[in-house]
Amino acid sequence: MAPGRKAAVLGSPIAHSLSPVLHRAAYAALGLGDWTYTAIECDEAGLPGVLAAPGWSGLSLTMPLKRAVLPLLDRTEVLAVEVGGANTVVFEGGARLGYNTDVPGMVAALAEAGVTAPASATILGAGATACAALAALRETGLTSAVVQVRDQARAGDLLAAAGRLGMAVALRPFGTEVRDGGLLISTVPAGAADFYAERARNPRLGSSAVLDVVYHPWPTPLAQAATRSGVIVVSGFDLLLHQAARQVELMTGIKPAPLDDMRAAGLAELARRAALPSR
Repeated sequence: MAPGRKAAVLGSPIAHSLSPVLHRAAYAALGLGDWTYTAIECDEAGLPGVLAAPGWSGLSLTMPLKRAVLPLLDRTEVLAVEVGGANTVVFEGGARLGYNTDVPGMVAALAEAGVTAPASATILGAGATACAALAALRETGLTSAVVQVRDQARAGDLLAAAGRLGMAVALRPFGTEVRDGGLLISTVPAGAADFYAERARNPRLGSSAVLDVVYHPWPTPLAQAATRSGVIVVSGFDLLLHQAARQVELMTGIKPAPLDDMRAAGLAELARRAALPSR
């Protein structure tokens, strides 16, 4: 491989990102001593300039860039087009190639926990991660999902993605009951789903599995309550880990990614953060 390969994660805010820890751990395990991976604060206005900078091998994208990057790409995989967002850019032969690793990452994280064929699903939120969740649910065999939103007028992007994915969506007000026995996927920020924690303590009213995309602070009240009720819990770290592994494979061309090394490094960093005094 060419010397001095560089990659980064872009977003705003980005200082909290765990991606540099995961990717650097992968490079170390793979013997890619000439690869670097940094975190760059970048909003939508700054994205074209960063993309145009020379020398990139790959970029990871988080909020608010997953949708904004699409018109700036030369080629985009079908899945990213369907979802309406790309979280990965690979630079190859002078072209910018767009991918979505959130979807396969979510499918892999759920499968690792034994969730492969949920009977039904409810998604909290309607952002880019919720769109990826719809695509992941399609991979498990579902053709429909309930999506709870605060403002149905702002669910246009999600409904458009559902149409491209061939998924039927029933919009419900945020905070309504979750169908018994289904998979609950929370794509909302830390604290926003806390009110579900009390319901999750009652196994007769809860889901069979919960995926909460938050990874710090962890466990969330929802995850704690679900665990006490014997419900399968998948964390945001599980999702982040598996999507990052797929990014490493796309950017370096090496398969499989060293998942165990990445997991160990990520968990160690989360433990370090948890031990820091609160501000």
